[in-house]
Amino acid sequence: MKAYCRDLGRMDYKTCWDLQQELFDAGVARKRTGPIPVPVPGADDADDAGTVLLVEHPPVYTLGKSGHAENLLVNQEALEAMGAQFFHIDRGGDITFHGPGQLVCYPILDLERIGIGLREYIEALEEAVIRTVAEYGIAAGRIAGASGVWIDPGKARPRKICAIGVRSSRYVTMHGFALNVTTDLEWFSRINPCGFTDRGVTSIAAETGSQPSIQEVKQLIIRELTTALQCEITSGS
Repeated sequence: MKAYCRDLGRMDYKTCWDLQQELFDAGVARKRTGPIPVPVPGADDADDAGTVLLVEHPPVYTLGKSGHAENLLVNQEALEAMGAQFFHIDRGGDITFHGPGQLVCYPILDLERIGIGLREYIEALEEAVIRTVAEYGIAAGRIAGASGVWIDPGKARPRKICAIGVRSSRYVTMHGFALNVTTDLEWFSRINPCGFTDRGVTSIAAETGSQPSIQEVKQLIIRELTTALQCEITSGS
């Protein structure tokens, strides 16, 4: 099974959301005729699981479909003055921030073709990030009932290094995860990140003092996603 990776560079949130929706709708439409066939080697699209988008966004706050607007701590005018946008979107989870220095990954994948369920999928995304940050000497883990990847998950004030929020229909996914690489963490002071008031936010740079390039981290993420999902991810259009 394989998926194609598209490196979008830096792209505004709405343009990228529209692209995600287009790919997602195409994936769902492909399945409306009935159950997927058993893949036949050599058949057209038999082993095509979908597309993985990698992107950086200009400053933007997004609120999930079940999120609480009060977790945005500033008004719309203040956001505009800071050069940030705001979108209420259709993923799970509460409010988060995307911006420069953060690697955002949107896998639009058919989980039935890969052979996993939604819970396994989210765990695979978490595992790929855990393994990626381990390359920088960061020991990360999970917190029960709180998706994403955390530093010091068993301590009084854990720090989130990666937020995860997905949407799925007919086992086709969209949205994904956001890994803080060299992100300016001051942006998170304008929200209760993911709805939490008792937990912090961090980045690879904040934890290590290093400044890894986004391109370097992209390569690691794709490698670890390939392993975690057991799906070959190659460059494509």
